Amino acid sequence: MTVTAIARGVWRIADTCHVYLLVDPDAPAGERDAVAIDFGSGLALDHLEALGIRRITDVLMTHHHRDQGQGLPRAVAHGARIHVPPVERELFDRVEEMWEGRQLDNDYNLRQDRFSLLESVPVHASVPEYRELEAAGVRLLVLPTPGHTIGSVTYLLDRDGERLAFTGDLVYAPGKVWSLAATQWSYTQNEGPAMTVLSALLLHRYRLSAIAPSHGEIMHDPDHALELLAQVMQEYVDSRRSYPWDLRARLEDPFVALTPHLLLNRTAMSCSYVVLSETGEALIVDYGYDMTTGLVPGQERASRRPWLASIPALRELYGVTRISVALPTHYHDDHIAGMPLLRDVEGTELWIPENVAPTMADPWLEDLPCQWYDPIVADRVLRLGEPFSWNEYTFTAHAQPGHTLYAVAYELDVDGVKVVFTGDQQEGLGGRDGRRDIMNYQYRNLFRLGDYAQSASLYRRIGPGLMASGHWDPRWVDDEYLDYLTDSAQLVDDIHRRLLPLDDLSIGPDGQTARLLPYRRRAGVGEPLEYTVRVRNPLAASALARLTPVVPVGWRSSVPELTLELGPGEESTVQLTVTPASPGRRQRLAVDVAIGDLRLGQHAEALVDVEERTA
Repeated sequence: MTVTAIARGVWRIADTCHVYLLVDPDAPAGERDAVAIDFGSGLALDHLEALGIRRITDVLMTHHHRDQGQGLPRAVAHGARIHVPPVERELFDRVEEMWEGRQLDNDYNLRQDRFSLLESVPVHASVPEYRELEAAGVRLLVLPTPGHTIGSVTYLLDRDGERLAFTGDLVYAPGKVWSLAATQWSYTQNEGPAMTVLSALLLHRYRLSAIAPSHGEIMHDPDHALELLAQVMQEYVDSRRSYPWDLRARLEDPFVALTPHLLLNRTAMSCSYVVLSETGEALIVDYGYDMTTGLVPGQERASRRPWLASIPALRELYGVTRISVALPTHYHDDHIAGMPLLRDVEGTELWIPENVAPTMADPWLEDLPCQWYDPIVADRVLRLGEPFSWNEYTFTAHAQPGHTLYAVAYELDVDGVKVVFTGDQQEGLGGRDGRRDIMNYQYRNLFRLGDYAQSASLYRRIGPGLMASGHWDPRWVDDEYLDYLTDSAQLVDDIHRRLLPLDDLSIGPDGQTARLLPYRRRAGVGEPLEYTVRVRNPLAASALARLTPVVPVGWRSSVPELTLELGPGEESTVQLTVTPASPGRRQRLAVDVAIGDLRLGQHAEALVDVEERTA
């Protein structure tokens, strides 16, 4: 049977996947509009008249696979608005970028992005996870349920005292999935199957009455179906690991108490810390990829899933009433990816230090690694070195360059212990078992000589009892360890001074003496673009810097050359305007840099996506 009524005002259409049409059953006859969950090849459009439906106003996608949405062009032509999972939006409205950039040779990425749409469709909005969406008089709760794909979502409908879950391909039948291949996201690993276990356990908490899958029959005992799926998939995960992985325990008790009021989230990709207040509120230091089961290949958005899976345990185990504030130690995605979701869902304020806030607010400003895809603007900007209060606690954010130029260490007294949250400044075991900490510097993060000596001096001045790092076990600190960090900082600087020609040319470890800002942007043909050229003299004497713009054929530059006099080691900026003449993705412009007799060539570049725009 092509069309099956499964609830009042809910029909299932058999297509390349099950498509569900939902209407407000109390709307007047002849005035009923519908919401479609997934769209298949578009057969649902052929049944509207027979069902007494005027039109489909909105299509809500559970995930990006082609069997779910190959008919979306028909939906667009029909006038329907397309809503998609936020993690996978680019696989709907910019899918050509995936097809053009997808790795084909020596490919270790096993995710089924090749099963995406063949061509892009316009997207009206990303669905609001953990919140309600209303369309055509139908109200649905949106939940992240990764497993079949990283970005998969489930929609919950409350009707006539029942709760129906539209789960996409999370579950096919009790204890079964539509595809195991789809859950394999990286070579030899188990991220997708493990996420399936967690999603099944989380969905189980929502007291469902029935499950409506994209493939398979309606499940009227959802508790049994989900529990059996979690059990069997857990066996699958353990069969491919050298030791069992208790995913249920991770979900039910994700935190380790370092002190009575300081918790470590043991399930996050980077270490996330929770400070508990006697008011019932909580503050989180760093919040990236919560309840992670691994980091899959690829840096596109569809490979990264922020969610709030550990938050219920804070309420259940620690009586947290509100997560009022989140603090980042630095801007890297594994430390901040979940913060926008915390703000949108929990009402959490993001307090961001003044040296980190600009980069988070404009991730395209500089050529830096590991940035989140969207701007994250601070609710409050914190001054460096100035104490600030949150309930009964006093924090201080200290500049901590090294791992990245834009990073801080937070100082806090909690339960009689002075704690310093150091982010990713060091990595390793700090001298245990004959091994030692490694200074975790990366040159594209703008590492400079002296950075680690500065942080070692900072720790010495603070005198922490506990150092809480970004990826490794928190460490109880003694003078011997502080001495070790001082010596290690000196070693880092000594090695660089021996390897680099700093006596002749003080360009610095990152290898750049000029930058073109912003590094990335999007613009229209004929739109004047303002750039800042930041340049530093690496010579031991004053010199004239000559900066020659290099732009694509047909583009215009405001000047043929920029010049400025710079003292030894002096840094300055000049402005430049360019006007693009032709559309194209990632078009390149540069500045050719000469400082005194030093010719560096086309030393700094920037990228522009140029589009034809209509008025």
